[in-house]
Amino acid sequence: MVRMMRMLVDQGRRTSQNLRWVRHLSNTTDLKSRLEQLIPEEQARLKDVKAKYGKCSLGDTTVDMAIGGMRGIKGMLWETSLLDADEGIRFRNMTIPECQEKLPKAIPKGEPLPEGLFWLLVTGEIPTKEQASSLTQEFKDRSQIPRHVFDVLNALPTTAHPMTQLTAGIMALQTESQFARAYEKGLDKRKYWEPVYEDSMNLIARLPEIAAYIYRRTYKGGKSIGADVTLDYAANFAHMLGFDDPKFHELMRLYLSIHTDHEGGNVSAHTVHLVGSALSDPYLSVAAGMNGLAGPLHGLANQEVLRWLEDIVAEIGMDVTTEQLKTFIWKTLKSGKVVPGYGHAVLRKTDPRYTCQREFALKHLPNDPMFQMVSKLYEVVPPILLELGKVKNPWPNVDAHSGVLLQYYGLKEASYYTVLFGVSRSMGVLSQLIWDRAYGLPIERPKSMTVEWIENYCKNQAAKGKKK
Repeated sequence: MVRMMRMLVDQGRRTSQNLRWVRHLSNTTDLKSRLEQLIPEEQARLKDVKAKYGKCSLGDTTVDMAIGGMRGIKGMLWETSLLDADEGIRFRNMTIPECQEKLPKAIPKGEPLPEGLFWLLVTGEIPTKEQASSLTQEFKDRSQIPRHVFDVLNALPTTAHPMTQLTAGIMALQTESQFARAYEKGLDKRKYWEPVYEDSMNLIARLPEIAAYIYRRTYKGGKSIGADVTLDYAANFAHMLGFDDPKFHELMRLYLSIHTDHEGGNVSAHTVHLVGSALSDPYLSVAAGMNGLAGPLHGLANQEVLRWLEDIVAEIGMDVTTEQLKTFIWKTLKSGKVVPGYGHAVLRKTDPRYTCQREFALKHLPNDPMFQMVSKLYEVVPPILLELGKVKNPWPNVDAHSGVLLQYYGLKEASYYTVLFGVSRSMGVLSQLIWDRAYGLPIERPKSMTVEWIENYCKNQAAKGKKK
């Protein structure tokens, strides 16, 4: 009985922690007003944590960590999401299936609205349909783009990579930064978050049209498509790209939701946080993050997956057997390449972002040959990678599936896929950037070392150990 009582108490304590934010639910449909209510309490909470636990160790740092991409080093505050190696991502303590179930939707039993997820990331609260709809309208109201932004984009050749164009477009928008103007005039640091909020909302509102304009000028002869004010954020983005299939709108809602955030240590998120810590405005910070996202080891991976699948089709054909796939995979590995879309720096199980896309495919395109190939790879690749013995995580990540879904609905230009990722990721990094300034977090400045310093330090530590 005592043991059972303890279990119930522990369970209650965990539930209380998980629902800490839910107790603050508000009926206001104005996101900024809600933030004004939440920020003082969260500032006090962080101050209390620092006072009580400021000297508490978060773990050891090894040489392997320092020279291995800083993996596993706990050195950043990131409130909007947390990644567990076995469970996957939680957005404000909600799993992807929970978000799909509880967040507002455009249609019954449909995919979550990105506007609703953004409200969750910023406030920690599950929004009502009215609150999500208010964000849809607010983004529409903020979406006007200055003419010079299009002039900057048009100055680039259409052969420029879409991510180069996206970064240029964001940088061109920087002329509109309210934070930059307010800081130049002089602003109380306790108010920094307010113009950062305004910049963040404006940038999120304007990114879909900029991204769609890049797509249309690069691949569709420059014939742009105007916004449809009757549609939600993701559906309107799809419409401006040139896709009006309701199922593609649903895919875009799912895609933009699940790619928003993946805690703070990944390249794009960390870059935005780092650059923002210098009090660079949201435009400068996000532009820097997008350059990180454009790297082959980060956001560019989704196009690499689709190209690899196309290589399989070109060499073997669409109707491929598992034995043929095994031969092709070993050929890829023996040539010194990796199998794109498999493995993750943190995850040690199948990425739940992969799983929800697979479920979407099973629902909407179960007989698509490319999806069936992806399903066969899911069966074949992990055992081979485990046999190889060098891979900690042989399971598929988010990039292993997204390209197949996009090409099924007609968006076949793989070099554009990272732009979609960037539009989504902006929501996650900017929701955290608002809190960075609300918390008053300092400029980031970790300690670096030379190889010589590491050698000398480790030798001295070893000598001290022998004397003991």
